[in-house]
Amino acid sequence: MEIGCVWMRRTGTNCLFVLKKKPIRPAPPNLLSLPFLNTNLFSISSLKFSHLGLASVPKWASYCSSSAANLIPSDHSMDCSNAGEFGGGGSKVLVKGMRYDELEKWVHSHGYRPGQALMLWKRLYGDNVWAHCSDELEGLNKNFKKMLSELTEFKALALKDIRTASDGTRKILFTLNDGLVIETVVIPCKRGRTTVCVSSQVGCAMNCQFCYTGRMGLRRHLTAAEIVEQAVFARRLLTSEVGSITNVVFMGMGEPLHNIDNVIKASDIMVDEQGLHFSPRKVTISTSGLVPQLKRFLHESSCALAVSLNATTDEVRNWIMPINRKYNLKLLLETLRDELQDKHNYKVLFEYVMLAGINDSFEDARRLIDLVQGIPCKINLISFNPHIGSPFRPTSDEKMIAFRNILAEAGCVVFLRLSRGDDQMAACGQLGNPGEIQAPRLRVPAQFQMAL
Repeated sequence: MEIGCVWMRRTGTNCLFVLKKKPIRPAPPNLLSLPFLNTNLFSISSLKFSHLGLASVPKWASYCSSSAANLIPSDHSMDCSNAGEFGGGGSKVLVKGMRYDELEKWVHSHGYRPGQALMLWKRLYGDNVWAHCSDELEGLNKNFKKMLSELTEFKALALKDIRTASDGTRKILFTLNDGLVIETVVIPCKRGRTTVCVSSQVGCAMNCQFCYTGRMGLRRHLTAAEIVEQAVFARRLLTSEVGSITNVVFMGMGEPLHNIDNVIKASDIMVDEQGLHFSPRKVTISTSGLVPQLKRFLHESSCALAVSLNATTDEVRNWIMPINRKYNLKLLLETLRDELQDKHNYKVLFEYVMLAGINDSFEDARRLIDLVQGIPCKINLISFNPHIGSPFRPTSDEKMIAFRNILAEAGCVVFLRLSRGDDQMAACGQLGNPGEIQAPRLRVPAQFQMAL
């Protein structure tokens, strides 16, 4: 990698930095990208790393992507997908990267009727086939099958491992074409609902301080095909064991709305009535609070929305969720109030990870009631799932119940989400493998240092 000049961004006492390079050659696809603040730039040589508690430039600095010059890279800044999905550069066409109308046009361009496209679509996503190769396309025209075998690719992922937790939760590890690994979780429920939790990125740029995936930084976006294939694989591999998979949550690795183009496209494929046919209300896209992308999602998608709130003051949320420094609580919640006025029978799900001594006081509960006033919503209280290197601790069950009761008595619709799969690092906030090069820890506010 050709390194140009090095710069640092600074706000208050929290300092984050990024190496910026001159575009001598295209950047490799697995560069680390982190969220940075829109503040003034100044030379790294003018800053003492003691502000970060570091004696020298850490290893991960040289892996930072120049796309982090703004807080969030643009929607297309790391989109590695579309050319490959449609056969760009001489590669085979990846059929799971197309919506149905795109597949129909592609089939027609090769001289075949739309009916053949529909039959292919149903064998990819419906009819309990979930085809992974042309040999599994029974009933299709012989010449059409031959053309598909020569020009198309059916698999976007390679199965690496399946790990089963003591409660029956499965964590599936997939290898991508570039050797990177993602994780998908299948969560059976005794009430007849089985949920697949899909990843939308390799790693994550948001650097939420309580999240293991956030330790990785962002390696790259997943393509629409790589996202859809997780749900296809889950049905193909596990339906016979766990029953029908009824729900999809975009709560695995990554910030879904940071990869909004591919996430909306993948969710459209998932809810197609001739395909995977998930109910739009049973496909939930989660976000840490990217306001512009959130607005776009609410205008373009009929799927459900979950917002990770996790704090009731900007001071706490600025620390544990750095995205709040650009899109603060007031902006986020006012946006939701405005956007949901015209969406009938639609409720946003607020997720609230409870961290002992940080955001679980009864004062927090009362502030949370005030924050969500006027927003049609449900609230999920989530027990923090510990992981290596985290300073946080889970709130006790007794306190979580008391916190819930305060919300419920005020008229909030509130649930407790139990940990699932934590003995296999498959629970909320535990996915991924940060490796040696990790995103920075942010300075703990003085009033919380004793709690940690």
